[in-house]
Amino acid sequence: MPSATPTLGLHDARRLVAEQSFRPSFAGRVGVELEWLPVPLNGTTAQTPDVIARAGALPAGSALTLEPGGQVELSSLPFDDIDAACAALALDARALSSHLARAGLGLLGLGLAPGRLPRRCVDTPRYAAMETYFDADGPAGRTMMCGSAAVQINLDAGHADDIEARWRRAHALGPILAATFANSPLANGGPSGWRSTRLATWDAIDRGRAAPVGDDHGDARRAWVQYVLDAPVMLIRTPDRFTPMLDPLTFREWVTRGHRLGSPTADDLEYHLTTLFPPVRPRGWLELRMIDALPDPWWRVAVAVTTVLMDDDDAAALVRPALESTRGLWTDAARDGLEHPALASAAQRCFAVAIDALPRHSTDALTLGAVTEFFERYVWRGRCPADDRLHEWKERGVTQPPPDRFLEQAWS
Repeated sequence: MPSATPTLGLHDARRLVAEQSFRPSFAGRVGVELEWLPVPLNGTTAQTPDVIARAGALPAGSALTLEPGGQVELSSLPFDDIDAACAALALDARALSSHLARAGLGLLGLGLAPGRLPRRCVDTPRYAAMETYFDADGPAGRTMMCGSAAVQINLDAGHADDIEARWRRAHALGPILAATFANSPLANGGPSGWRSTRLATWDAIDRGRAAPVGDDHGDARRAWVQYVLDAPVMLIRTPDRFTPMLDPLTFREWVTRGHRLGSPTADDLEYHLTTLFPPVRPRGWLELRMIDALPDPWWRVAVAVTTVLMDDDDAAALVRPALESTRGLWTDAARDGLEHPALASAAQRCFAVAIDALPRHSTDALTLGAVTEFFERYVWRGRCPADDRLHEWKERGVTQPPPDRFLEQAWS
């Protein structure tokens, strides 16, 4: 909460951001967050928040939360390897899916609601203030809040001497991952002109909040600190309310000039960090946030390929030359997917290297088979899942694929 007198200077703010966001760590841990769009089955009128409230604990310990529009999110514990993370999430997803199905709800692995935009159904002070803040700048913020879903992969930041390299590696891979797994080409009942309308929507909201962070060849800590301080304050919390900042105020300005509601504290800075959404976000670990929600088993492919290309230095070295021509192509990735020649070529190289490297990481046959199938079905042909959605819409007017059906696999 803000203080009546200044307690946080720019020097301390810079230090706190750098310390909290880039804590050296590398144990090869993998954490995954999967989001789905809830869809009614057989005309049910069940409300997602009510059904989720009765779900109870999940067998593999994933956290279950709801996004503002009722999107369902599972967040795994951090695991020691790809297989453990995927198997745990698969077990919890099956349990959750069964619970929802009994109430007449299904889970849709799609990056954006293809029809009418869902309304906000989670009523919290934070989400109400966010909605007001975003509405002042157009519809993209509400679309992002209520209609988007993603796969997020969380990996260790790295040892002290390789944090910079991992930061650059994540940014170099980002456009390839966004294009390869693009899965949201429809909006308002028809094609949007984007393979990943979800990513295009993120790009359309406040650029100081969701754009990629600065020059990925620069100093990671310095670039992120500058991004944080220059980002607009979304809201100020006081004991009785959350006030959206409709008059532009950067965090740097809040520190140096204050505000009628008070001056920021270290707690306000920590909260401000939770309102920033770049495609690569450092939080003591690295969050890779550029991948659309995917059906089973394709989300496994995203987890496996991303992790091995980030964590296996030999694999990363082999794909590095292929990524030189695709750096910064975030907009091209969202618009064209793998129809873009440079992105398609780089994706083919990334998958070829990943398929060779995954056995070194004891990846099980299910995941390795899914990676190979995805490569043959999509990457080798210069396609992404969005192209399936566009084909179904063109041929049969289908805007929504069937709800997810999760593969049977025991977790141990």
